[in-house]
Amino acid sequence: MPESIESRASWVAAGLTLAILSISYGAPLLIVVGLKPMTAAMNADRSVLALAGSLVWVGTGFGGIPMGWLADRIGIRAIVAIGTCMMAAGLALSTLGTLWALYLGHGLLIGMLGNGAIYAPLLIYTSRWFDRRRGAAIALISSGQYIAGVVWPSVFERGIARFGWQATMLAYAVVVLAVIPPLMLWLKASPAPIASGGVTSKTPQVLVPRVLGLHPNMAQALICVAAFCCCIPMAVPSTHLVAFCSDIGVSPAHGAAMLSVLLGCAFISRQFWGALADRIGGLRTVLVGSVCQALALSAFLSTQDERGLFAIAAAFGFGFSGIIPSYSVTIRDLFPSAEASWRIPTVLFTAMSGMAAGSWVAGLLYDHFGYYAPAFVNGVLFNIVNLALVGFLVSRLPRQGRGAAVPKVA
Repeated sequence: MPESIESRASWVAAGLTLAILSISYGAPLLIVVGLKPMTAAMNADRSVLALAGSLVWVGTGFGGIPMGWLADRIGIRAIVAIGTCMMAAGLALSTLGTLWALYLGHGLLIGMLGNGAIYAPLLIYTSRWFDRRRGAAIALISSGQYIAGVVWPSVFERGIARFGWQATMLAYAVVVLAVIPPLMLWLKASPAPIASGGVTSKTPQVLVPRVLGLHPNMAQALICVAAFCCCIPMAVPSTHLVAFCSDIGVSPAHGAAMLSVLLGCAFISRQFWGALADRIGGLRTVLVGSVCQALALSAFLSTQDERGLFAIAAAFGFGFSGIIPSYSVTIRDLFPSAEASWRIPTVLFTAMSGMAAGSWVAGLLYDHFGYYAPAFVNGVLFNIVNLALVGFLVSRLPRQGRGAAVPKVA
């Protein structure tokens, strides 16, 4: 076995990244928790407000592509500092109470220049600290979104109820500026790849001009389409659960608690999915997670009982939590490390575009029909398309293992 680049410093880097993402991913949750009061205050349809939340996902994904490239040139600290300042500015701008301010603040500042400069660069940065337990590390840092989901929704719900959504947004901008910069200063430069190339497969390293028997860019395109399709259903409970609960008679406080349960289960189970990705590969893990997500999403159509919904939310959190990190592991499994700075952000962009589309379309369907069942049905249909695409790609994997005949570079 070649020498590993992993060390105690690798896990320190992962821990710092986890802490930063636990703060940065709180910002998009404000509009999720405050969807109904913000809709009432701005006299707008839910789809109009849901679009602002969707723009965060699109902006985060799109911004990650140039920001991943820029981070390799100006350093991880500088790019995270840019993202922190932009995110705080976006929260402040959104409090002006007009739609243009909300869209600009969320899409451009919180999304593209904020989380776009934080999430993808930090994910690439952390992946370069690991070669043997990369799946577990990526799963861990991606759990920052779910730590945010456990901690912040109840805090935001109480803050909005007592002080209003604008004051709560401004207060969280202060939290972002106060907490992320001290953590950012501890980030060190990632280690250089070991000379042997870090091949983890027992087979000799060979140069393979194709990926899964396809042109590399065609394989990338299919992975991106699959990611888009799996994130449309993922977005429905993630962004509309609190409003859905309120519509069927569940209190906003219990709805926020249900969202915390969903994301808390996602955090706990994500460590399982990361270990599974290290064992069977990222692509196979995507397939298993997508099956679990489809089953749980279908269950939302079966009951409106509060206890039953808590159980379904927990099951959904378990099912979907490992999918997005496993796409990143898939890219590192199939493509050289030197291409990670653009291939990973590209997949994240298409995935987050799916989150954005799923959130917005769910709002449109609610505005048209007056209830959420059509949105859940739409999500299940896209999940089926995702399973067909991922199943096709998995069928082309070498039987002897995920890394066979594929060059892997640390």
